[in-house]
Amino acid sequence: MFHIKSSLVVLFIQAVLVVEAVIGAMTQTWSAVFVAVSTLVLTFLPQRFAGYLGIELPKPFLTGIVLFIFATLFLGEVADFYERFWWWDVVLHFTSALSFGLMGFLLIFMLFEGDRYAAPPWALAALAFCVGVSIGAMWEIFEFSMDQLFGMNMQKSGLVDTMTDLIIDTAGAAIGAFAGFLFLKGRQLGGLGKVLDQFVQANERFYGKLRKKR
Repeated sequence: MFHIKSSLVVLFIQAVLVVEAVIGAMTQTWSAVFVAVSTLVLTFLPQRFAGYLGIELPKPFLTGIVLFIFATLFLGEVADFYERFWWWDVVLHFTSALSFGLMGFLLIFMLFEGDRYAAPPWALAALAFCVGVSIGAMWEIFEFSMDQLFGMNMQKSGLVDTMTDLIIDTAGAAIGAFAGFLFLKGRQLGGLGKVLDQFVQANERFYGKLRKKR
């Protein structure tokens, strides 16, 4: 197993968050300080959590996770991107669902120890799809709960927003699962197959049967 330092993109985002927290403190904009500091803390957690589980996060994975956290919390809330750009929430939902589809595939494939022949590729892809959609559905339940219990407005337009998000989640999870299906077939879907291969190579000990067959 090898260790990868944070990318320049991650370091830049963390530096921006520190500067924004300082500026917020100087101008006494405490809500901005809270979001900036919270986002900064969260940017360190993926690598810590992965290390706790003994999983190695390739640089593209780590960079993508940190970018998503930054785009969702800081740009979405402090920079008000959700209101300024109607498509911001759509893009983030699609990206997260795509990522969960890929992660679901990697997790299920890991449970089979990387054995390509333990189950049909379509079955592994179907399970990965279910993981991605399930996470999206749980997030919508969370948004509904926050709105009902604390009077927030996470669902925006209510049913329309929820159903739009679920449709986007389904599409993203389907693409992520299909990328996993093609990966098992030795083919690529854009650069997603390469991302999957990077994770498998970085965590070969969890995919022992695949390594033996290569």
